[in-house]
Amino acid sequence: MALITEQLRENSQLGPGDEDWLHLLVGDWQLVADLAFADLVLWFPTGDGSYVALAHVRPSTSHTAFHTDFVGERIRKDLRIMVDEAWATGQLQRSVQHPADLAGQSTVQAVPLVRQGGKVAVITSHFDLASSRTPSNLELVYRQSADDLLTMGTLGLWPDFASPTGSRRGAPRVGDGFIRMDAAGVVEYASPNAVSAFRRLGAAEVLQGQSLSDLTMALVSDRRVIDETLPLVVQGKMPWRTEMEYRGVNISLRAIPLRDERRRWGSLVLCRDVTELRRREKELVTKDATIREIHHRVKNNLQTVAALLRMQSRRMNSAEGKQGLEQAMRRVSTIASVHDFLSKGLNETVKFDDLMDRQFRFIVEIASPSQRVRTVREGEFGMLPAELATPLSLVINELATNAVEHGLAGRDGEVRLLAERYLGRDGHKWLRVTVSDNGHGLPEGEYSEGLGLQIVRTLVTSELRGEIHWNQAANQGTEVVIEMPLDLRSNAH
Repeated sequence: MALITEQLRENSQLGPGDEDWLHLLVGDWQLVADLAFADLVLWFPTGDGSYVALAHVRPSTSHTAFHTDFVGERIRKDLRIMVDEAWATGQLQRSVQHPADLAGQSTVQAVPLVRQGGKVAVITSHFDLASSRTPSNLELVYRQSADDLLTMGTLGLWPDFASPTGSRRGAPRVGDGFIRMDAAGVVEYASPNAVSAFRRLGAAEVLQGQSLSDLTMALVSDRRVIDETLPLVVQGKMPWRTEMEYRGVNISLRAIPLRDERRRWGSLVLCRDVTELRRREKELVTKDATIREIHHRVKNNLQTVAALLRMQSRRMNSAEGKQGLEQAMRRVSTIASVHDFLSKGLNETVKFDDLMDRQFRFIVEIASPSQRVRTVREGEFGMLPAELATPLSLVINELATNAVEHGLAGRDGEVRLLAERYLGRDGHKWLRVTVSDNGHGLPEGEYSEGLGLQIVRTLVTSELRGEIHWNQAANQGTEVVIEMPLDLRSNAH
């Protein structure tokens, strides 16, 4: 849930931590909206006696009272009376009859948010009476719990900075399972979903009247290692999140202590069966580990092949054969380095600059053992699709080696690598890669392509789906320019 922060930063009356507190509230107030079956709107004073809506959340347990979003708009005059009263008194205000132009016939509450003795903002809660009927016990407990949390907001006790803010998958929500307990941790009410979740763990069919802590700890008593947060969560003492596993069933738990300025007098516990979710996560972890191991083994095998080629080249008497094996060894080593890089991350995109930072200089050093060749790398490749990493690395390898062996041809010099992103005429993102040297330049007349340049042309046209051009550089050297689309899928045809 987004929170408009411009008004907050323009207001100098906020105390230390107030803005972070409001962000924490907006990040967690879906809980209250679901419990109250109501829309919540956060109002902030503008400094000229009015208020502006900074955020709005709709309930997932009921239909919304507002079908249009008015975040960023100023408060209506008729609603402002109640908000003014809540702001002035610091007390929760209630009104049953609300103007039809805002939300039809609805129950409205204005809740002042007070922190460290200072008023920060006001929340209005809008419950649509059109959908009202004789409330069930579950609805009554839900609404009472929402009122308790909003009352804590008037005391600055909710939200709590110790509340979980992580986005771990499987975080429990109100509809997943809801338990309300007294100060001693005895269950006063448990929703049907909560009862079902604990039954899967092997608990009794009835939770009400039992100590949730005793029941839970009895289930995991045979475990050698238990999450140290579990006892405090199931007792409702700390606003934390934890997870328990028993008999192959995983339950995610979250506690919200209910308290006033003097004591903790109760708590809410949300629970969710995340067994299937965790099973899928384990499968993904296993697959990721398998793919990493495959990349690692391919890298090792390629390095072994490169070592064999090196050994074989040392035994060759033919200079041409020896050179051919050394070139093959270099190409295999390039592919191995890419697999080594891919084994460290399994994303669909690769930070290609990190790969080139360590590979480009290495390529030139191998190709120029008796020369002093300076390398210059400019521009940024950025994040590239992983399927481009191997062919592009091979192309740069061949071009850099060719620049040293033929462009400089035994003399000292410089090899430069430039990467530029741009928007093509087709509306897609393209990458321009330029490899240049300050050597002898292109030979006059027609010249034949060796194996290396044939490999480059094949990779550029078939694998990278790009174009390649050889030009005379401004410094009398050679310049090779490759232009390739970054989205292979959109250019597949």
